[in-house]
Amino acid sequence: MLDANRSGTATAPPRAAAEELTVAVPAPVSLTARCTRVLLSPWSRLSLLVALLAAAGASVLLFEPQKLMTQGWPPQVQGTAALVIFAVAYGVITVAFVPRPILNLAAGALFGSVPGMGVAMVGTVLGAWLSFVLGRMLGQDALRPLLRGRLLKAADNQFSRHGFRSMLAVRLFPGVPFWAANYAAAVSRMRCTPFLVATALGSIPNVAAYVVAGARASTPTSPVFLISVAAIVVPAVAGAVVAWRKRHHLRRAP
Repeated sequence: MLDANRSGTATAPPRAAAEELTVAVPAPVSLTARCTRVLLSPWSRLSLLVALLAAAGASVLLFEPQKLMTQGWPPQVQGTAALVIFAVAYGVITVAFVPRPILNLAAGALFGSVPGMGVAMVGTVLGAWLSFVLGRMLGQDALRPLLRGRLLKAADNQFSRHGFRSMLAVRLFPGVPFWAANYAAAVSRMRCTPFLVATALGSIPNVAAYVVAGARASTPTSPVFLISVAAIVVPAVAGAVVAWRKRHHLRRAP
């Protein structure tokens, strides 16, 4: 309510005037909140992903799992336990860029065609899922703004809009490294379920060929071994031809 002074001019009460002059001052951000914001930033999460992958790669170099090809499976671990351990180890070390053909050959050499095929497929899907989750949670926000080149934009658009069929084609026609396809899908907007289903279906022929080749490596002149080798070589050549023919289309894509 306004008061009138002696000159007849209306003035605001002292309390109301003080309220009008009050300026809202933002509350200071606590140190914990600032640290949390920095730790959860896109580049901090990407740095964590790089550190995890580096640690995984160092572990592979240290333990040298490829020795299983020459030294065999430890005798103290047999049966179902050996299958489970191999499948989990397969999935984990594929995250660290270990080539899957070596692991598939090892699965066949250690466990035979049928059990080796089973553990290799479980390890394939597990490794794809781990890579996808890590890439999506830790790398997507930081890497998506860097997709500026035509080729990168075209690949991202293909994965984002046609995720299932694009990933199925990548798995059926080898040429793109397993880990590269996993992280490319994670950075794109592809959903996880189509990614995993396409990975499982598309990996069956290639995994089967390598596992059978590993199981029959002791008889390199047998028809089964020769057929498995042909099943490896023919899709690889076909994939290279398709990629060569599609390169101009990708470069012209918006």
